[in-house]
Amino acid sequence: MLGFFFANVLSTIPAQTGDWGIMSGAIIATTNEILSQIIYNKNKSFINNLINNTKIGIIYGLFVDAFKLGS
Repeated sequence: MLGFFFANVLSTIPAQTGDWGIMSGAIIATTNEILSQIIYNKNKSFINNLINNTKIGIIYGLFVDAFKLGS
């Protein structure tokens, strides 16, 4: 749920001006890849699982927002 909330925040706040869409998408994708590299190179712990679950929630939330905009 926390990742889904963050996805709503990430998709609405930068888009208010209309010119931050590409930059915010690039930042989200880069952050996602960096977190994936950190998480999958280390041992599994509670913090790594929490970060991974939040990351999955953000990606899921962005897909849901994209489907809402496309319909």
